[in-house]
Amino acid sequence: PGRDGSGEASAAPAEEVAAEIRAAGGRATAHLGDVSDHEQARELVESAIRTYGTLDILVNNAGILRDRMIFSMTEDEWDAVIRVHLKGHYNTTRFAAAHWRARSKETGGPVHGRIVNTSSEAYLAGSAGQPNYAAAKGGIVGLTTSTALALAKYGVTANAICPRARTRMTEDVFAGFQEPADGTLDALAPEHVSPLVGYLASPAAAGVNGQLLVVHGGMVAVVERPRVAARFDAAKETFTHAELDGLLTPYYAGRPRGETFAAAEVLGLKRE
Repeated sequence: PGRDGSGEASAAPAEEVAAEIRAAGGRATAHLGDVSDHEQARELVESAIRTYGTLDILVNNAGILRDRMIFSMTEDEWDAVIRVHLKGHYNTTRFAAAHWRARSKETGGPVHGRIVNTSSEAYLAGSAGQPNYAAAKGGIVGLTTSTALALAKYGVTANAICPRARTRMTEDVFAGFQEPADGTLDALAPEHVSPLVGYLASPAAAGVNGQLLVVHGGMVAVVERPRVAARFDAAKETFTHAELDGLLTPYYAGRPRGETFAAAEVLGLKRE
């Protein structure tokens, strides 16, 4: 389908990747289905187990975009993006998690299970024209941390990344940023992201769990969980409006407005 999920489904992209893997000496099977459909997600996981005898790694990366300002967004535009991103992540995770739990109980010990989910800086910094996308990506972080806690005792880890790269879904988003003319690797090339995914999926990352990492252009940033920036206590049993006004209004007046970052500033990219 197109990047908004419309149009006829095509086997070409998945089959092309599978062919590349086989050509490089690996084994690959393309499963064509909709991860936002609970039963098709079950079939995806079961297909991997049937084909290869086990499942070790789950990378959730499926997504669509239906961008619109919040005051113009339709219910379908909201539901479609939440369904593919957030429910799609849940669906495959649910069946992979059940598989690993059962394996751990059978063997009486931990198993090698890895989940790498795809969040976005749209969740971290906000994205005015993507309320559905930003909300879905924030939900994925919550799903990741919850899953990490639930599966740790089985030896399974779950982490999320916020990648920045040119893909079929983002090709027009980054269309205004120049690609290097000197033949060096594009700062937005997916090749900057894949090594981190490989690391998180490996035995070396056994101690990395429930984490969120931003990755792009040769940079990996570890994101801290939200911390309390300030605390105010009521003078009496409850706050009054005037008391909150006296405490919070000066506090926010003294903070920089819009504490976010722009893609161009972080990457050092220039628009054409």
